[in-house]
Amino acid sequence: MPIENLLETYETALNAGDVDAIMKLYGREPAFMPQHSPALMGREAVRAGYEQVFRTIKLDVKFQIHEVETFGDWQWVRTSSTGRTRILAAGLEIDEGNNELFIFRREDSVWKIHRYLFATTQPRA
Repeated sequence: MPIENLLETYETALNAGDVDAIMKLYGREPAFMPQHSPALMGREAVRAGYEQVFRTIKLDVKFQIHEVETFGDWQWVRTSSTGRTRILAAGLEIDEGNNELFIFRREDSVWKIHRYLFATTQPRA
């Protein structure tokens, strides 16, 4: 699957709050590094992290790819995302924007998310 399609699949799963679909995109030894949180290492921790995210917010975001670099079985992609976030407990909807860095590793001939890091461009007051 080309990286553009993989990121589109991730975007769709993220907006749907679909943890199972997201986990299919991650590799065997992933790290998810959400802002304001320790790195979540390994499949169980990454799954738990997304489950926590989706218990607290509902996303409606769109990714834009800015750079793609490939080095053998490794690929990194710099993206940004914009959209809206609904904070479930408060019933509040706010603007969402982030810079992201994805590192992919080819596993069994398939690109998988190996590392994912993001930081907001819309700081909350």
